[in-house]
Formats: sequence, structure tokens, C-alpha cells
Amino acid sequence: MTTPTADLGFSCNGVRADPYAAGPTLVFRLRVTAGAGVRVHALALRCQLRIEPARREYSGAEAEGLADLFGERSRWGNTLQPLQFAQVSVMVPSFTGETETDLVVPCTYDMDIAATRYFHALEEGEAPLLMLFSGTAFTGAGGFRVEPVPWDREASYRMPAAVWRAMIEQHFPGCGWLRLPRDTMAELLAFRSRHSLASWEATVRALLDAAAPDPPAPPRLGAVLPRVVVTERTAP
Repeated sequence: MTTPTADLGFSCNGVRADPYAAGPTLVFRLRVTAGAGVRVHALALRCQLRIEPARREYSGAEAEGLADLFGERSRWGNTLQPLQFAQVSVMVPSFTGETETDLVVPCTYDMDIAATRYFHALEEGEAPLLMLFSGTAFTGAGGFRVEPVPWDREASYRMPAAVWRAMIEQHFPGCGWLRLPRDTMAELLAFRSRHSLASWEATVRALLDAAAPDPPAPPRLGAVLPRVVVTERTAP
């Protein structure tokens, strides 16, 4: 008698931001199914998440925010290519038939990361994701049988952009994030110390104020002011 294979299938039922994580973290709710009568003792699963930007429309403001990733909209037929988002692993415990598990994805607000810039540019709607699965399944009714997760296993999911914004706002409320080289950071720290500035915001503000052009000087007493030409009829 032929032993049935696991015939695993995957889908995503939702996503939420983890409110208790130390850093920005998304938690995807993953549904896993197995073939009829197959007992899965454990599943060592790997998941690669990709963004598929060609699978949605973009407003004018969103297109401007994505210009540094994909160029002008006229070129998007060639440049709107998938972006790598994350690669994570999870151990799924024993089940028969189907089960659900959390897929935890640590995120970053580093704007040098292409996926972060993509999510940041979205004003509304959803981000089209593709989950690609691989790994090892331990199956068998009376013992253990090792099966690889086929490389063609995948699942599409449209993540609401609002979930990403809520996650970032939770960890960086009303703020942005900027990564600088170590030597530049050392110079900024020395500048802050020399001027006894209380925060990094005050440090950057002092530099911006110093670089701002001087406002025009007020007219001197006795100076000839320019004539004002009235082009509209005035009341007598």
C-alpha cells in the first residue's frame, strides 16, 4: 500500500502588529493543511516574503514616493519588480488535517531598506505579498517519515497598509528614523556636547537654523521705499 504524502497547503488568514514586541514586529496568521489521513508530527517551516508591487494601483502621491525605487511611472513596465521583504522560520507543532500558527516577522524603519521605503510610500489600500515556503515535515501514523516541503508551495496575501503604519507609529510615534555612518554620528555627538543641546531634535534644529538663509533686513529710517502702484479702482 502506498503511503500518502503530506501534500501540505498554506494560506494567510490575517496580520497584526505585535503590541508587546521590543521592536516593530508583524504577526501573520498562517493556516497549514495536510492531506487526508496524514499525521504531521512536526513541521520545520521556512518562509520567504516578497512584495509584488505590480499587483496594485498607485496614486500620484504614492508614485512620487516610489520614484527612488522604480523610477518614473512611464518606466514601471520594466522596473516594477518584486522586492525582498523578509525570510523567517517557524516550528509548527503536531497536527492532523489542518492547523493555524503565528508567523512572526521582525521589521525595521530603516529607510535604506527597499521594503521599508515601499510600505512608507503607501497612503492607503493594501500591499500585495507573496509567501514562498520550504522546509521539512515529519509525518507518519506509526513512526517518523521525513518529507521536504515542495518548493512550489506559496500563498498570496494583501496586507493592509494601515497595519504597517500602526506598527511604526507604536514604536516611533510622530517620528522618522535616520541611519548615519559612525564618523558622522561622532561629529554630531561632539557638536551636541559643545553646544549643550538637550536632544537630537535640538541638535538637528540648530544645524538647520545655522544653514537657513538670513531674512531680509528691515528698511532703514529715511530710506526711500518703493512706490506702490494701484491697479484697481479705490473708493473715494
